[in-house]
Amino acid sequence: MTLDDPLIGTLLDGRYRIEQRIAAGGMSTVYRGTDIRLDRVVALKVMHPSLVDDPDFTARFIREAKAVARLSHANVVNVFDQGADGRTVFLAMEYVPGCTLRDVLHERGALSMRAALDILEPVLAALGAAHRAGLVHRDVKPENVLITDGGLVKVADFGLVRVLSGADGSVTATTSATTVLGTVSYLAPEQIQPGSPTDQRVDVYAAGILLYEMLTGTKPHTGDNPMQVIYRHLHEDVPPPSLAAPNVSPGLDAIVTAATARDPQGRPYDAVELLATLQRARRALTPGQLDAEPPASALPTPQHPTGEVTAPVQRVVEHTSVMDVPTLMLSRPYDEPLPARPERPRRSRRPLIWAAVAAVLLALVGGATFFLSGAVYATVPSVLGQSQAQAVQTLDRAGLQGAFSQQFSESVPAGQVMTSDPGVGQRVRKSDPVKVTLSKGPERIAVPEVTGKPLDQARKALTDARLTPGTTTEEYNDTVPKGSVISAAPAAGQQVAVNTPVALVVSKGMTPVPNVVGLSKDDATKALADAGFQAQASGLNFFGTGKVTSQNPPAGQPSPQGTVVALKLPAF
Repeated sequence: MTLDDPLIGTLLDGRYRIEQRIAAGGMSTVYRGTDIRLDRVVALKVMHPSLVDDPDFTARFIREAKAVARLSHANVVNVFDQGADGRTVFLAMEYVPGCTLRDVLHERGALSMRAALDILEPVLAALGAAHRAGLVHRDVKPENVLITDGGLVKVADFGLVRVLSGADGSVTATTSATTVLGTVSYLAPEQIQPGSPTDQRVDVYAAGILLYEMLTGTKPHTGDNPMQVIYRHLHEDVPPPSLAAPNVSPGLDAIVTAATARDPQGRPYDAVELLATLQRARRALTPGQLDAEPPASALPTPQHPTGEVTAPVQRVVEHTSVMDVPTLMLSRPYDEPLPARPERPRRSRRPLIWAAVAAVLLALVGGATFFLSGAVYATVPSVLGQSQAQAVQTLDRAGLQGAFSQQFSESVPAGQVMTSDPGVGQRVRKSDPVKVTLSKGPERIAVPEVTGKPLDQARKALTDARLTPGTTTEEYNDTVPKGSVISAAPAAGQQVAVNTPVALVVSKGMTPVPNVVGLSKDDATKALADAGFQAQASGLNFFGTGKVTSQNPPAGQPSPQGTVVALKLPAF
């Protein structure tokens, strides 16, 4: 794989030595290398030479470096540097030793619900950080989910990242009218229609596909060619994963259905909301359900008829690609059915009469059931991030009403919706209100006055105010009784967050008089002054010579600052 690669062994930008090719994609190749300046292993993502002359692809490389540099998250692969060496355009990234989610799926097939959630939750945390930073990944797939040897999950390859810039927080595709950019198995329907606005919900759609694939071991939409897969994205709903893996809980079925809704408005608002919904569903599962192995937890290993093991199944990696899509295919709405095939000649109509009658009856019963269901139940739409007025309108359009409450939040701006119960995509009776929680913004508490209070009372006052007693230091003080608080930091009256630590300075009482017996008059005077006392010599020593023979007040006696200490010197 690497022997014929001309870049192996070269030095990029006088700094990065390329050592081994580790992955190849549709637009770039990734190498393991060494940063010789910092003496650390890095991953070097090099754009394919055929794309270097395309300013759009070069801009994407630069955009990826700038976009990821804005993120600081444990589950995002860091980008260290971006540069060019002649016609070689590259990114220097964090090297993540381990494997990809594609490797795991290839080796194991379907995963248990616990394993799937353990992988998807950090993926959503990374995407959530990107979404809250105004970024959309747009190429979420198993090949871009890295799992370290220590089990840490990281999201890589923000090469198709877009910055949310529209008035409604959306981005508009810049490709041509019939060009699609991405990995077809994970493309949201709006991504397949170039020119349509897209936002963070394309990542939510891809995450739903990711969850389906982890739970079942297969992709929901397949075909003999990319066009068939694209067509299915546009015209077919993703089936519940429990149809392929019966052990999957109804809660995860509902999450996959909501995340992969063909209409973006039916999906969770962003990865943060999807993560919250996923965690609620997880808490409802027992350990036995989480750890139940799926029926096909591992891919079969080919064998000879004699039972002899042969070579393993070859893995097919789907690369990010650019393709032209027929306009006719894109012009159909999401819910338009597939074109009808020509009917085959029938031998006789009479045998079908009763079948037709039965079908009509079933259709009538099914239609009535559907109508009654639609009259009684509705699907909860996404209201995350909306104001109360906007949420009321959104719920009203769905035939629902909201019961609004407020809660403090350090991350959601005041006045915006934080959560809804039931969550987005779940079915609820129209007569039952949807519980909607609005953010009151960050909660702030005034530091209580504790100066002059004994230490135990001061600590209780802070605890009662939902603050944390912080570090305690001691100082001598003439006015504050011993054991009482001299000062607090932050000071009384300042507005701080809940559980903020408050440092206290406690009085040790009056200052003890230092021992100056045996010192000269000058040294004794200086020592007393440094401690805040005054010196006054007494006796018949007119020259001030000799050593101090006694002092009053005596050494160690607590006394107010400024007290006069009488010094006795030998008489001459």
